[in-house]
Amino acid sequence: MASAELQVEVTVGVAPGEVWRRVVGLPAGCTVAVALHEAGVWQIAGQPGPDQAWAQGWSVGVWGRKATLTQVLRDGDRLELVRPLKVDPKEARRVRYRAQGEKLPKGYHPPKDRDPSGR
Repeated sequence: MASAELQVEVTVGVAPGEVWRRVVGLPAGCTVAVALHEAGVWQIAGQPGPDQAWAQGWSVGVWGRKATLTQVLRDGDRLELVRPLKVDPKEARRVRYRAQGEKLPKGYHPPKDRDPSGR
């Protein structure tokens, strides 16, 4: 029986809002490292090589879950290579909240100052 071929989608977060994508056919039993090499990820202009990518904090995942380079892929997997975050998402949320000021819930109106005489 001939070895089955896998179809794997390889994506790379090249820049904020920009994603590079390629579908590659691989023999059964291929690993993440082989798929990245076969897809030509390391030849994308301006991207680090494999050694520099890991040193800079890039990570790899399959369907959004962290993966190792030795993980065996299955047919239809989506392999994702992503850059490290530059800003902690929780801190970014705090900064945005402080910048917009405190918001009141919709439909809520603060009590008006009343005249001390009760009018």
